[in-house]
Amino acid sequence: MVRITVFQNREQQMTGFDCVGHAGYADENDIVCAAVSALVINCINSVEVLTGEFFTCETNDEDGMISFRLQDAGGGGAQLLLQSLALGLEDLEENYEEYLDLTFREVD
Repeated sequence: MVRITVFQNREQQMTGFDCVGHAGYADENDIVCAAVSALVINCINSVEVLTGEFFTCETNDEDGMISFRLQDAGGGGAQLLLQSLALGLEDLEENYEEYLDLTFREVD
């Protein structure tokens, strides 16, 4: 199962996310993993190229971990991109809930 936690501050601004695991939908050509990967990687690349926001990103291919954190949650462009990511993941979870767990957590 892919577990994604989206972090939000008290103002409901997204500050980052953790994504870990493999969906296990199929042994080969796992469409759930591919969809999650496409959404997540596109979001990170878009924040990097299209906004002036600073962030950290750590990955581990073995367990499929990606940890992304904005250094400052105030930027509107990054917020829009993270909201778009969350929307896509919510839609995916509706159709593949046994393979994807999406949660939102408030952080300081």
